This record gives sequence, structure tokens and C-alpha cells, in this order.
Amino acid sequence: MRFRLLGPLALADGPDTVVLQPSKPANLLAALLLHANSTVSAEYLQRAVWGEEQPATARAALQTCVLRLRRLFAKHGVTGASIEAVPGGYRITAAPHTLDLLGFREQVRRAAGLDRDPEAELCALRDALSLWQGSLLANVRSVVLHRDEVPRLAEERLRAVERVCDLLLGLGRCGEALVDLWTATRVYPGHERFHEQLIEALYRSGRQSQALAEYRRVKGFLLEELGVDPSPSLRRLELSILRGEDLGAAAPASPRVIQGETVLPAAPPPAAPAGVTAPTAPAAVTPAAPTAPAAPPAAAAAFAPAAAPGTGPVPAVPHFTGRAAEAAAMAARLTAPPAPGPEDHRPLTVLVSGAPGIGKSALAQHVARLVRDAFPAGRLLVRMTRADGEPRTVDEVAAEVAAALGEPGEGRALLILDDVVDADQVRPLLTPGVGIAGPPAASAGGFAAGPDLAVVVTSRMGLGGLIATHGGWVQRLTAFTEAESYALLLAALGAERVEAEPRAARRLAALCGHFPAALRILTARLLTRPGLRLTDAADWLGDDPLARLTLTDSPELSVTGLFDRALGRLDPRLSEAFERLAQGPPELLADRDRGPEDEGGVPEAVRERLADAGLLEDGPPGPYRMHDLLRAHVRRTARIRDCRTEKV
Repeated sequence: MRFRLLGPLALADGPDTVVLQPSKPANLLAALLLHANSTVSAEYLQRAVWGEEQPATARAALQTCVLRLRRLFAKHGVTGASIEAVPGGYRITAAPHTLDLLGFREQVRRAAGLDRDPEAELCALRDALSLWQGSLLANVRSVVLHRDEVPRLAEERLRAVERVCDLLLGLGRCGEALVDLWTATRVYPGHERFHEQLIEALYRSGRQSQALAEYRRVKGFLLEELGVDPSPSLRRLELSILRGEDLGAAAPASPRVIQGETVLPAAPPPAAPAGVTAPTAPAAVTPAAPTAPAAPPAAAAAFAPAAAPGTGPVPAVPHFTGRAAEAAAMAARLTAPPAPGPEDHRPLTVLVSGAPGIGKSALAQHVARLVRDAFPAGRLLVRMTRADGEPRTVDEVAAEVAAALGEPGEGRALLILDDVVDADQVRPLLTPGVGIAGPPAASAGGFAAGPDLAVVVTSRMGLGGLIATHGGWVQRLTAFTEAESYALLLAALGAERVEAEPRAARRLAALCGHFPAALRILTARLLTRPGLRLTDAADWLGDDPLARLTLTDSPELSVTGLFDRALGRLDPRLSEAFERLAQGPPELLADRDRGPEDEGGVPEAVRERLADAGLLEDGPPGPYRMHDLLRAHVRRTARIRDCRTEKV
């Protein structure tokens, strides 16, 4: 059981949460937890519960509130925390693993000791900030606590956010910093340091005009609302941008620890002028065939490396493990001599499909590097969706591919059309005379002057209609085998660490359901904690796998986020049917006789559409199957949605 202060006051037990309703006992509990492990005077507690004007019976009523809290603890099985009556007042005992506020402060102190390793410090701070779950003490109606305590806690969070943004700027990850800073500057418009970081991040990203516009906006706000000018550091930053100066490498100051409290200082002001080398956008690069020998297909990362939206060279995939048979079969198919046919024949197409997070992009990118010598005209990765999940248009994709490949050359080119939403999005691109598949003689509409093409399509959808109309070869991916999961842990964590605790390693793989995305997230977390025993990691993960299979510095890389995005693409009626299947008994997946009129029944046609969307496996004539993590995610989401509100 865990107390939550960093948001609505609540009791949490794994995925189950009891949010306390506003009441006098809730005020008392919040006051005690804010000063956990310290004696809190009865006078202060009375003010926190009733305000400055207290009833004559406040002392006796305080004892009644304590009794009601103790009964609440007993009802919900709270152990390891108790309210003690001590001379002069009361005290509650808690630890970092039972109170999120103490866990936050412990993580911040830990981060302060990692100042020589910015990546590790950043990860620790992201872990700390992930404990904040909404408006602070939103369900606690205590004027005294909101006046005296909440601002202090909010300041602790702001200092951690500042430090995170400093580290991101220092690491050159301006795009990630912008995500946090856009929100922070709007929520805290008078916090000048956030504005300074935002302007710096925009400028370092090559967005000089936006940086200057943001400076003018904050300057106007400060003058109109507060009657003051921007700080000297903001004015110096504006001058550097106007001159087009190089700000130099961002180097955030090291954190300091004073009497056990961590102080996270802001970054120093921008570097002194150093020439006039303003940041510029990188020029387009035409991919060339590398000459280094291809790596053997030994290693599958669940997540392909992040690449800029649009079209670009195929990046390498770190720690690619497993999928040896699939990789070999795809490589053989792509390097086989083209079938004889007319000049306008359709390009060779390979479809890689499967559930979200199953490793489709990673496999496609790995195979593209294996077959590099067969495609001297280039290999391109084409993102078919935007960052918000919206599909890109045919014309946009065709124009980008034409610009990236340039003039026709000798040999063939390989395109990876990654994360295709449906057949209609890609069909025009593979039609002779149109889009990227046009012959050299065709000059109208998209790219029509390039070399022969081979195309790898990755999609969560089965795209049976595309295969029926345009042909191609399908590679459907499923979860790893036990051996492949173990091999991934060996490749990512190193043989010494894994083979020292092989049983724990296999238990970790089983807790991840041998699901590639979950395994990749797990290994990333373990790599940032090299001293953590795998046995301890397995115990920790087993308490709440879904909540802990996430990367706090990259929230989009989480199992729950991955599933949420996939379910968000579904038609609402399909989503409702999938939720019924996930929450119902396994017989719902296998029962082909149950009709829609039966309670909880899902017609076979609907189940087939869910299988086509990568959310169910197999199907007629055999039974359908649902991955355990996906089922657990749907059930957990439903529990959170129906979270109880309890009065104390």
C-alpha cells in the first residue's frame, strides 16, 4: 500500500487506487504525511484541519479524526505506516516506497549524486517527476495547507523540471526539451527561467524567428502584468540571437546538496559571443550503400531507433536479437532476381505485420542493412504517419522520396514504408505509372524517374486487400520464444550479468510476456541501474508490470502508451468489442457459435477485424488468442476509469 500526496490524496495498492473524498480526516492525513516521520504539534494539526478559527471541541475532534484514519488503514490493509500519539502531537511513519513525496525527494537526491553522468541524472529525475499525478492535494480542502505547504512542494517540482531541461539542452536534445518547456511556460508564465530555456531550445533547433517571437511575447507579459523588464540573462540571450551567435555547448551547473536538501540550480547564462555561426538545418542527404560487411542476423530490438519524421536513411538497430529465420527469409526474397515482366511491372513488395510493439520496424530496418549491397541506389526509411499518429498523404510521401533518391542511377533502391495505416494509404504508391512506382517514362504525379524499387511495408494491419490487388509476400510477427527473449537480455545486458542470475532473467522475460517492446523497455531500465540484481528487478516488476514497463524520460516508449495509441486508432465500436473480449472469459475468443444477441458475445466478423488490426492472433479455423499484456492493459484501464471515490 502506498500513500499518494503528489496529486489528489489517495491510497494506492498496485493498479487499484482509492481517492479520498474531501473531509476533516483527509485534511489531517495530508498534514501528517507532509511531515512524515516528524512530530506534528496538535495545534498545527488543528489549524490544518479547521483553519485559523477552530471550534471549542477541536482537541477532542482531532482524536476522533485520528481514530477514523486508523480504521481506514485497517480496512485497506495499510502496513508499515501508523499514526502514533507522541508528546505534544502526532507522528506518522512512512518510507520512500510507501509515500510518493519521500520517493520523489529520494530520487532527486540520488540524481544530485549523478552529476558526472548526465544521462543517468536525467533518468533519475524523470523517475522522480513521474510520481506527480495531477493537481497537488486537489481533494484536500485545507486553506492552511494550500497556503503554507503546496507552494513549497510546487517549487520542488519546478526546480526538478528546470534541471531536466538543463540536462536535455546540455545533451543536445532540444526537441525533447521543447515538449516540456512549451507546457511549463504556459502554466507558469511568470517563471522567467523556463522562458529562457524555451528560447534557447528554439534557437539551438534552428528556429531563430520563433525564438525571437517568444522573447517578445514574454517581454510583453512581464511589462503588462508585472511592470518589469526581462532579466539580464534573457536580454543577453536575445542579443546573441539577433547577432546570430553560436551559444556554444550548453553545460548545466552541477546540483548541490545542502543539509540533505537537494538544490538544482539553473544553467549559467548563455556563453559569450563566439562568432556568427548561426545554427542551420541539415542539408538533404542522398543515401549511399555502405561498404562495411553486414552484421549477422543474430540480434530483435523491440523499438527501432527514433528517426526524424519524414524520409531518411535507414538507421542501425542496436541489440537486434532473434528473428533469425524471418530475417533470412526476407533477405532472400529481397535479393532474388526480379521476375521477368513488362517495363511497368509493380515493385517487389514484402509486408511485415503484427501487433503494436512486436518489432516490425526493427526487423525491416535490420534486414535493409543486411541487403545493402543489393540496393546500391539507396535504402530509405519513409515514415507513413506523423508524430500525432495522423497518416501522411500520398503526394507528400512521393515528393519526399523523389527528392531523397535524386536522379536515376544504376541498380535498385529499397524503400521501407513504415507504419502504414491502411491499404488505401499505400496502394497508389505501388501502382505503375503513379507515385513512387512509376516507370522512368512517366513524368506526371509524384516520383516517376527513379531506379527499380523493392518495397518493405510495415503495418499493424493485415492489409489483405493490398496483397490481393498488388501481390507481395507477408511476414507476420508474433511474440518471442523463450530462447529469443533470453538472447535479447544477453545481447542488451551482457552475458556476465544475465548468466549470473539465469532464473531471474527468465522470470523477467516471462513477466514481459516475451513481448519485444516490453523486453526492450525493461533492458533500457536495467542498463541505467547496473548495480540492480535481476532477482530484485523481477520482484519489483512483478508487483505491477504494466505501470513499470515505461521509460520516464521518453513516455511514448511505454507498453501502456503503445497499446493506448493502437486502441486509439480503432473504430469506437471495435474498441468496445475488444474491451468486452479482454474483460470476459477466454471462451469469448474461441466460441464461434455465440451471436451478438448473447450477453458479451462478439461476432466472428468483428473478431476477424480485430485480428486484422494486430490485436488478436490466429483465428478461423483455429481459436483467436490475445496477448496477456494487452488483456491486462485493457482490464487495468477499465479499473482506473471506474476508480472508486471513498469517503472517510
